[in-house]
Amino acid sequence: MKKDIVRSPFFYVGDKYKLMPQLLRLFPDKIDTYIEPFAGGGSSFLNTKAKKYIVNDIDKYVIELHRFISSYAGKSDELIQKMYDTIDSYGLSCSYRGIVVPEELKKKYVKTYYSHYNKEAYIKMRNDYNSNEDMLLLYLLLIYGFNHMIRFNGEGQFNLPVGNVDFNKNVYNALTAYLKFMSSNKIEYYNMDYMSFLNRIKPGKKTYVYLDPPYLISGSEYNKYWDEDEERRLCDYLDKLNDRGVRFGITNLINHKGRVNETFLAWSKKYKSYNINSNYISFNDNTVKADSKEVFVTNYGGA
Repeated sequence: MKKDIVRSPFFYVGDKYKLMPQLLRLFPDKIDTYIEPFAGGGSSFLNTKAKKYIVNDIDKYVIELHRFISSYAGKSDELIQKMYDTIDSYGLSCSYRGIVVPEELKKKYVKTYYSHYNKEAYIKMRNDYNSNEDMLLLYLLLIYGFNHMIRFNGEGQFNLPVGNVDFNKNVYNALTAYLKFMSSNKIEYYNMDYMSFLNRIKPGKKTYVYLDPPYLISGSEYNKYWDEDEERRLCDYLDKLNDRGVRFGITNLINHKGRVNETFLAWSKKYKSYNINSNYISFNDNTVKADSKEVFVTNYGGA
């Protein structure tokens, strides 16, 4: 029977949701404690079977959203009703419930009617969040915002413009699946630099560490936290994990837009490397790049 893949309710561009069928075939069969230093939206841990999960992300808002949404485990109806009430109070569309954009607006703005319909209400909700930092509002801003991004200006104000999306069937399904997972699994969340997190957790032989770091040669937004020195530091750390008998798996880009990640490519030759069919994109450039090559590298037995 084919396993249904759970999608993160944060809908990140670059999230591993579409790659999970490939990655799960390469993950270990038995995992005691699953550790993920670059958790992002969480599609990786949501689809991995383990006794315990320890996940981290350097973005405090991502971790705060995970903690907020997961606090409603076993109470999904309560959370969704609060969302509906908030959506209605601002006058936003909600296609999942049949609250849709008028036909005349759809005809006038064929490809962008949601953004035109929701813009004023979205800005009001964004201003309210910047005044009170209500986590429910932040999650709805992520759902209704451009490319489901979380972005703040230098003054700490959420400044993402409205997107051409709303609360639809995909949001509802992802949210309820996420809460179902949370109701039956134990997850610890951390908001730290990845190396500080790993040094604190101290992975052992009963753990499995999966890493999806910023891709050195990509154009992703969070790439601003990453450089050649970080790439080497991570590779050196993984060598130390290997020396201690700790299993790990890491995804990365080897080739992209004519560039080659020479550091990772040279390091990966010490381990088992599998090509991943990803058609890698980033939100800065959403065109498929035929020359992009994504890989999954492990230090444990073949699949």
